[in-house]
Amino acid sequence: MARDYYEILGVERNTDKEEIKRAYRRLARKYHPDVNKEAGADERFKEINRAYEVLSEPETRARYDRFGEAGVSSGGGAPDMGDMGGFADIFESFFSGFSNTGQQQARRRSGPTRGEDLRFDLKLEFREAVFGGEKQIKISHLETCGTCSGSGAKAGTRPRTCGTCSGSGQVRRATRTPFGSFTQVSTCPTCNGTGQTIEDKCESCNGLGLNQVTKKLKITIPAGVDSGTRLRVSSEGDAGQRGGPSGDLYVYLFVQADDEFEREGINILSELKISYLQAILGDKISINTVDGKKPLTIPVGTQPDTVLTLESLGVPKLGNPVARGDHLIKVKVDIPTKISSEEREVLEKLKEKQQGNAAKGGIGDMLGSIFGNQK
Repeated sequence: MARDYYEILGVERNTDKEEIKRAYRRLARKYHPDVNKEAGADERFKEINRAYEVLSEPETRARYDRFGEAGVSSGGGAPDMGDMGGFADIFESFFSGFSNTGQQQARRRSGPTRGEDLRFDLKLEFREAVFGGEKQIKISHLETCGTCSGSGAKAGTRPRTCGTCSGSGQVRRATRTPFGSFTQVSTCPTCNGTGQTIEDKCESCNGLGLNQVTKKLKITIPAGVDSGTRLRVSSEGDAGQRGGPSGDLYVYLFVQADDEFEREGINILSELKISYLQAILGDKISINTVDGKKPLTIPVGTQPDTVLTLESLGVPKLGNPVARGDHLIKVKVDIPTKISSEEREVLEKLKEKQQGNAAKGGIGDMLGSIFGNQK
């Protein structure tokens, strides 16, 4: 039995969309095959992606809440009734609407059919996700056969109406019972529901009307995307059959971890290690940001774990790249394990001054706080 999608993501059934997204990001980072090499991580990652794919969209989530896995498998909007075909055929004699529905389904099968949607997982570096840009990907999808224009028939010929079902795509069989006669409707075994047969198949596609083709695409990545962001590329899925429209390509993004920066919403986090003298006296230095080297002022008497802010050097807001978060720098003070004799002499004097002027405070108190608070 398939696991509950809410259980897979570790959220409650009434959880909002944003919390589902946060849960997905957390689990995707943990179980991505490039990060987690443990046995079963790959399957767990696929399971997480499937759960998010369903619960992130209101329409599919509503179907899942109502029908479970059956409501979202193969694009269905309700449980699969395939196993109940016999009962449906019996009810058809009582409810005329069933007969009309069957005829409509037959027409849909023999008419244009929309192609399948495709999924592509794309890895991005940290800065690529921050600033966006273009990425070239390679996908394999079904395209309409250029030789037969999708008909599946050899050049100079055309498909013929199926003689078994007369083009309806269905066959009917009357069954007599003590309760009366009933009509059983099933897919035509000769044409598989298409209503047509091909005597001379196209050699390029073997009568399918479609060919598997590998194609290169340029994908535009918006600035500010994050793991779990889904991009839709219209009509780049599998081609439709019998003149039907192509499906869409959905590109799911996974942002790789960076050695120096972390992300929290639209803010960027990093750590900076400074010397105890810089902490006491202050300094002006240059630090790394996603925008390159930028100046940073360290105030006099900076305490350990102080957070300094570089405004508007964070992540652009998705959909509004002009608005950016901040770069938050957490300060770590480096306490030396060995010092020179000159440094020791100066520090001893500072210590004596601190002890003699404890009530007055001053630089000695700063030094004591750094040494006392540093973890």
